[in-house]
Amino acid sequence: MGQAGQDQQIQQPTEDKVSTTEVVGSILAAGFGVQSSRNRERDFKRGKFGAFLLAGVILTTVFVATLFTIVKLVVSTAGS
Repeated sequence: MGQAGQDQQIQQPTEDKVSTTEVVGSILAAGFGVQSSRNRERDFKRGKFGAFLLAGVILTTVFVATLFTIVKLVVSTAGS
């Protein structure tokens, strides 16, 4: 049994956390509805809820601000 325990420790993934790039990529993919099941499983196993929440709030805010700015520019240009 001691040998089996050692084998399990060696085979565990060396990377414990999801990187910032992976978090942003997952948020964008999920936002477009194209998140792969493999990445979703990785996010749920290795990701932290707080990181995904923060990234989601930031990216949603940037998206809404961008849309607001575009609409404001179009409306002001159309009124001239």
